[in-house]
Amino acid sequence: MLFLGFSSGLPILLVFSTLSVWLFKAGISRSTVTLFSWAGFAYAFKYLWSPIVDNFKIPFLQQMGHRRSWLLLAQVMIVLCLIATSLTDPSQTLVLTAVAITCLAIFSATQDIVIDAYRIESASHRLQGPLSSMYIAGYRTAMLVGGAGSLWLASYLGTEIYDKTVWQIVYLFMAVLMSVGIITTVLSSEPKNKKNNFLKISQHTKFLFVFILSFLGFIMSYNFLLNPFGTDEILQKFLFSIFKIFLCFVSSSLIIFIFIKTKFISKEQTKKIYLEPIKNFTNRYGKFAFYILLLISLYRIADVVMGVIANIFYLEKGFNIKEIATYSKFFGVFATILGGFLGGFFSIKFGTMKSLFIGAVVAAGSNLLFAWLALSKINIIFLITVITADNISSGFAGAAFVVYLSGLTSIKFTATQYALFSSIMLFIPKLIAGYAGSWVDFMGYANFFIITALLGVPVLLLIIWIARIAPIKN
Repeated sequence: MLFLGFSSGLPILLVFSTLSVWLFKAGISRSTVTLFSWAGFAYAFKYLWSPIVDNFKIPFLQQMGHRRSWLLLAQVMIVLCLIATSLTDPSQTLVLTAVAITCLAIFSATQDIVIDAYRIESASHRLQGPLSSMYIAGYRTAMLVGGAGSLWLASYLGTEIYDKTVWQIVYLFMAVLMSVGIITTVLSSEPKNKKNNFLKISQHTKFLFVFILSFLGFIMSYNFLLNPFGTDEILQKFLFSIFKIFLCFVSSSLIIFIFIKTKFISKEQTKKIYLEPIKNFTNRYGKFAFYILLLISLYRIADVVMGVIANIFYLEKGFNIKEIATYSKFFGVFATILGGFLGGFFSIKFGTMKSLFIGAVVAAGSNLLFAWLALSKINIIFLITVITADNISSGFAGAAFVVYLSGLTSIKFTATQYALFSSIMLFIPKLIAGYAGSWVDFMGYANFFIITALLGVPVLLLIIWIARIAPIKN
């Protein structure tokens, strides 16, 4: 699980953190850089294709087993996407960079679907705490490599004057490091998968075809729906984006509806793979299911919204890339690993909900330290203090949350349900985070960080209430 965590964590910073530095150095505006975080919607929408991962076997890799075959496919595609990204130059071909990064995020999210299912199917709920800690350790080690490592390499190669070759080498090197995940997948054994209701190849092909068309429908709808008001006012842009994404979902659903009505795909089978996992969850938790999903959607909002602009904040504060790599990525990763082990330990020792509450407190509270840093003069000690506290809290909250989501997941729908939960977890935070640059332009860094901290208050109230009314039911 340590090495699979590494494979999962390596692409994430290359989609977000490292990419933001590359874009900023290429002369891309702050607001555009943060909009690139919307590539992370792949993680928020992964529930849409998680049933494919959960129900379909890959014909030419069947000898590896269900989970391992999907894992290998995703990892190979991640390598190819990293290579494709390295061949672009955002200063000249920003659209191509966006396409390559979006594809990278999609296959990275697919890998996460499989790894989450692999972890849950490999051990009982009681052992999810230690497994989650090992996963977090590998994940954060990869973030050390993909974050500090990539920035160190870029700094060594030269970043004072923008040179696309520097960043292209960085992304090619990261593609090579994905071999860690590929080797682990090849050498690992298949978990004892309790699923035996796989769809036939013919059904597989039809569902895959319809999914691709619906996905293209979503993308085309998003590109063609332009803001009719013609204003740059941030609140209006944000609200229109919500409406725009809603219409894209409608158009995508309409495509699926047409294929169901024409009986190209089975209505009953569609309900089975998409609705039964949801029905299973709602049957277990009844009327409280909505409030649990609300908690999931808001739990990581404070650190996700803040995190998307952290690197730009460091650069504009006056710290150089080498300092960011050393203090933010290097020390920060070890602090996160420590926080992850603490979160796993607390989950075993004091229970999931208490750990979840502590994680929410420290995750939101650490954002106030960033507000203090924004108002302070440049000081390395201040930077190290804030980064250490933020990453310990992030690791703690992350581990506690993984344990909670694992407990909510039924073994009957492992990949699909966990993907649903993690998709819901990211949708609202990523939507808001896309406008982080614009919000900072409007109110300044200090006020922005304070507001992100306050976003964590409703989460605390929800945890207290849900702990009383809706304990975990496997």
